Amino acid sequence: MLRSAIPSDNSYVTRSEGRKRAMMRPVDEKESFAMELETIVDSSVSSVKRYPPEMPHNGPLSSVAYSWILWRILKRLSKSIKVVIFGTKINILLPFGPLSIVLHFLTENHGLVFFFSLIGITPLAERLGYATEQLAAYTGQTVGGLLNATFGNATEMIIAIYALKNGMIRVVQQSLLGSILSNMLLVLGCAFFAGGVVHSKKDQIFNKAAAVVNSGLLLMAVMGLMFPAVLHFTHSEVQYGKSEVALSRFSSCVMLIAYASYLVFQLKSHRNLYHPIEDEEGLNEADSDEDEPPELSQWEAISWLAILTLWISILSEYLVDAIEGASDALNLPMAFISVILLPIVGNAAEHASAIMFAMKNKLDITLGVAIGSSTQISMFVIPFSVVVGWLMRQQMDLNFQLFETATLFITVLVVAFMLQDGTANYFKGLMLILCYFIVAASFYFHTDPEEIRCGDLKLVKLEAPE
Repeated sequence: MLRSAIPSDNSYVTRSEGRKRAMMRPVDEKESFAMELETIVDSSVSSVKRYPPEMPHNGPLSSVAYSWILWRILKRLSKSIKVVIFGTKINILLPFGPLSIVLHFLTENHGLVFFFSLIGITPLAERLGYATEQLAAYTGQTVGGLLNATFGNATEMIIAIYALKNGMIRVVQQSLLGSILSNMLLVLGCAFFAGGVVHSKKDQIFNKAAAVVNSGLLLMAVMGLMFPAVLHFTHSEVQYGKSEVALSRFSSCVMLIAYASYLVFQLKSHRNLYHPIEDEEGLNEADSDEDEPPELSQWEAISWLAILTLWISILSEYLVDAIEGASDALNLPMAFISVILLPIVGNAAEHASAIMFAMKNKLDITLGVAIGSSTQISMFVIPFSVVVGWLMRQQMDLNFQLFETATLFITVLVVAFMLQDGTANYFKGLMLILCYFIVAASFYFHTDPEEIRCGDLKLVKLEAPE
């Protein structure tokens, strides 16, 4: 009975039909037991047939599987490179970056190195804005604007550390001040102007509450920069040359605490305050419906941000080395190059992305890029530079001299008045651009007093051996 219960391949169907017929008639206990045993054996045989012996269950991946995975990775990488590198015509300027490095080592024409570095950074800045926009599709507008400001300011921070290491304190102060002025006047003005021209039928709106918070932080930064300058120029220091440095270091620590609290306020406790404003007539909703899905994945966007920031930082180093030679070759004051030309290069990423977001009617990201970048420089990068100079035994302080501090104070007041009603149009943008032209002309005719330049040189010589 047991021997006959094991079916062969030829008789399997027949015996199955036989069992069905047998179930139609009464059966005794022996026949019932035989039928149950035959069913169990048949099920075991069919399970064996379901997994052929040539396909191992727990073995390692075959070479075909590895090849398929590698092919998928290469395909995704080639698509990402095609989108980022070959996705825009402005990337035709990319070879100017390596060419500026070659000229740095082969020639002594610092003006040409400065010019080529400037051109080479331009397409990188545009691609940096594109990668940030791709990442903002995953993180939201608030975090996206913060990330853009952070990656855009990485260049200024690296330049500041590099200049501090060489004792170029005034270059650090003037370049960081110029970055704030450039973001608040030129970048924001161009963004408002471009967005107002594209959306000329009605004023664009943005989150007024968030703009007020940023304006308050900028005024706090002005206070932190003003008191050391006033202390110095009123000659009311307890210890000449030491009190203003001590006050600057204390104020820098306070400003860093304030900026950390602002990040918690922005990203955690009051996230609803930074939600995008919805237009009453659904303008923003219509624009959001037209948004295309991101072309890069989240990790691809982060990787490209890191790569582009690193390459911009490398070119910025050669740019800084060529400043003094470019000043002599182009017959331009050092103050004009440090405050006007150098920040334009450093803020190229914010400039491109802010205009792009404004033209797409995403003013909340534009404000996060332009005003958020100014806030980050004034409340984080400048105090951080003071702390780093403290560790390097350099006399870096918050005394940006009277002319620069007054310029920053007036600029913050002008921008705060522009943002108080929560609307933007091309005329406001035009006024901010014209204000920047006035500031640029002022620094073209401004130079540091002789005693400040000599004092800086003495400080550098004294502090370097320590």
